[in-house]
Amino acid sequence: MIEIRKSEDRGLAEHGWLRSYHTFSFADYNDPENMGFGHLRVINEDRIQPGTGFGTHGHRDMEIISYVLEGALAHKDSMGSGSTIVPGDVQRMSAGKGVLHSEFNHAQDVTHFLQIWIEPNVTGIPPSYEQKHFDAASKRGRLRLVASPDGREGSVTIHQDAFVYAALLDGADRATHKLRPGRRAYLHVARGKLTANGQPLEAGDALKATQTAEIVLEKGKGAEVLLFDLV
Repeated sequence: MIEIRKSEDRGLAEHGWLRSYHTFSFADYNDPENMGFGHLRVINEDRIQPGTGFGTHGHRDMEIISYVLEGALAHKDSMGSGSTIVPGDVQRMSAGKGVLHSEFNHAQDVTHFLQIWIEPNVTGIPPSYEQKHFDAASKRGRLRLVASPDGREGSVTIHQDAFVYAALLDGADRATHKLRPGRRAYLHVARGKLTANGQPLEAGDALKATQTAEIVLEKGKGAEVLLFDLV
């Protein structure tokens, strides 16, 4: 079964320094029909103004993935990790029994990124941090694994039976992902447009797939997508 969720149906939070679209219920946006999808709990599309950011705050028992589309994001946390995330980077922070962190835009331009939360299959573990770079060539015309339970294919490791893929698709590019029985898929279009299983999608749109054998991505026009393979 295929279900489409359009970009304009998401929640929107305007804070001046931050413009954030919420795919699922988050903060003041409450949508009982969209509380998550499997263990996927949050996809926030954030744009942070220059010289601003998220001050130090805490999380626990959540797998948090940041995926930068434009600009740069400076990260600091209570584990002693400090880095700058740029396009192509995937940052994974396992909050575990508790972590404090901040994310800031020191650049001169708006930072555009996706903040993703996945519920873990273990709780109370020591917090941890990981960051890896996946260049455009590795995602061009194919679904590149960027997060997995075991770090296979050079992906970051998350504490959940979930696989996250990224792809860049244009023109004649075609990418196919087969789903094992009992698994579901969530496709988020980060930018551009394409068709997924024959359904036209644009930036901010999403496709939910259950009881579906495969996901077929084609007819891309500057498309960048994230595909979540979930139980």
